[in-house]
Amino acid sequence: MPLHIAERQKNRLGALACMLGVTLAGLAVTSAAAPAAHGQDTGLPGQGRQSAEPLVEPADMILWDGIIHTADDNNPTAEAVAVRAGRIVHVGSRAGAEALRGTDTQVIPLSGHALYPGFVDAHAHLVGIGEREMSLSLENTPSLAVLLERLKQWAATHDDAVLTGLGWIETHWPENRFPSRFDLDTVVSDRPVILTRADGHALVANTAAFKAAGITAATESPEGGRIERNALGEATGMLIDTAMSLLQPLIPTADDARLADMLTTGARVYGQQGWTGLHNMSVPWRQVELIETLSDTGAIDIRIYNAVTQDSADRLFAAGHRTSENGRAETRAIKLYMDGALGSRGAALLSNYADADTDGLLLLQWQAAEPIMRRALTEGIQLAIHAIGDRGNRLALDWIERSLADVPADGRAIADPRWRIEHAQIIAREDLGRFAASRLIASMQPSHAISDLFFAGDRLGDDRLDGAYAWASMVDAGVIVAAGSDAPVERGSPLIEFYAAVTRRDLKGFQGPDWRPGEAVSRDTALKMLTLWPAYAAFAETDRGSVTVGKVADFTVFDRDLMSVADNAILDARAILTIVDGRIVHRAAGF
Repeated sequence: MPLHIAERQKNRLGALACMLGVTLAGLAVTSAAAPAAHGQDTGLPGQGRQSAEPLVEPADMILWDGIIHTADDNNPTAEAVAVRAGRIVHVGSRAGAEALRGTDTQVIPLSGHALYPGFVDAHAHLVGIGEREMSLSLENTPSLAVLLERLKQWAATHDDAVLTGLGWIETHWPENRFPSRFDLDTVVSDRPVILTRADGHALVANTAAFKAAGITAATESPEGGRIERNALGEATGMLIDTAMSLLQPLIPTADDARLADMLTTGARVYGQQGWTGLHNMSVPWRQVELIETLSDTGAIDIRIYNAVTQDSADRLFAAGHRTSENGRAETRAIKLYMDGALGSRGAALLSNYADADTDGLLLLQWQAAEPIMRRALTEGIQLAIHAIGDRGNRLALDWIERSLADVPADGRAIADPRWRIEHAQIIAREDLGRFAASRLIASMQPSHAISDLFFAGDRLGDDRLDGAYAWASMVDAGVIVAAGSDAPVERGSPLIEFYAAVTRRDLKGFQGPDWRPGEAVSRDTALKMLTLWPAYAAFAETDRGSVTVGKVADFTVFDRDLMSVADNAILDARAILTIVDGRIVHRAAGF
């Protein structure tokens, strides 16, 4: 039996042992959820310790003296939690945890801070998070003028043959337009410059880059992409979606050492922010194998759930669902792209943009999608389908329904395949019910709504906002909504995502006229969107996602109670502890 399969079976048996209070391979595990049988305290009102049955083995770790939010509706809060061998063995009263305390037990007083199930980003790009920390970051650039100044300073101190940067977005700029190659030429003209927009679906490059790539006035836009041109027919330097590939040959390919640095840097940053894991989107096969190695050696210490690129689909079909030896890096999904992004007008709409004569771009055709969708159903591989515009989402729903009908449950490797639509951003109201009907997961990013509120109305017009960023409508319809950030498109902070979900306001409290405030969700729902429901989206809700006896000990501790503090205080919180598999991967200075 392969080692990673054996490890996963051992983990499953361990969870069963925890729940039943039996011994696995000499490890005694007792359940705080079964007081009548095992003499433990549930922590529920009126239910104290029932007996003094001796414990065979103490807990490895106990956390108490703070509020514990479990995301478990049967036991929503607790005084203490205890861990043994990476699994939760008690959730309840302090007295019940005290009974598990031994001479070698690590006791961590929370000092009034708040513990939650491990927060998981259900949609992010790990290599991009690391790259942002290691390259020219144009995030939060307030104007085109400042972008050019940052580029000028970077060029003066870096001798790279091609200068690259990422993270700019023009929607707040006083110039009120995209940058152009003519702008970039004023500060760097002697070598190529390629600067990717925050959404990852557009870039701007200088004239030197266009010349080096052989892009001329005669170059046609590729299918699924657009070379932006001005009134004179000149290329402006902006390339949208698949047109960006025209410059790909200029961008140096990272060697294994630099790629490993990006991945480990991204994981470290995420652990420091309180994330215990992320669903890693659009992953080339080369990164899959490297992530597994880095995870097994401890260089990456948070959980990674990979969805590979479309051109890696055959490799995943051949390999099948796979995990690293330690079980913390897992690959079982394929990422497909239906359309582009709203900000760069690449999202596919049912009718033209309100502010441009285009209805967006389709990046995928049924002829290419159908064999992947059929094979995914028959071989038990999850699909994660990027769809932002209402036309992109409708086509994705059409194709999914067609595929599910063509391959009924008895012909599938997994009867409930848990396919996902990534972003599910603009939905025609009549299509909302189709998510629940096909048991689809809506993988949505709350921060997109508070970034996009400044321009989405202009792009869409008011009527289409009724189905935009519609988290509450999805939840009310019975849809599992797994929340993420899409970092590095957004900052990638669990606090920003939680705040955005419950307030639907920007970071300064601004919402604007009728930004559909009813689509904000309760704090209990937001907690599940960032904990239990990402676990469900990764087929892991019986093992992770809530602070429940028998599950793995993945915890996030913030310095305040997100469930009760004022809205604006959420953003001022700080990650105090990040714990994965019962191991501390981040501890704030001074705690």
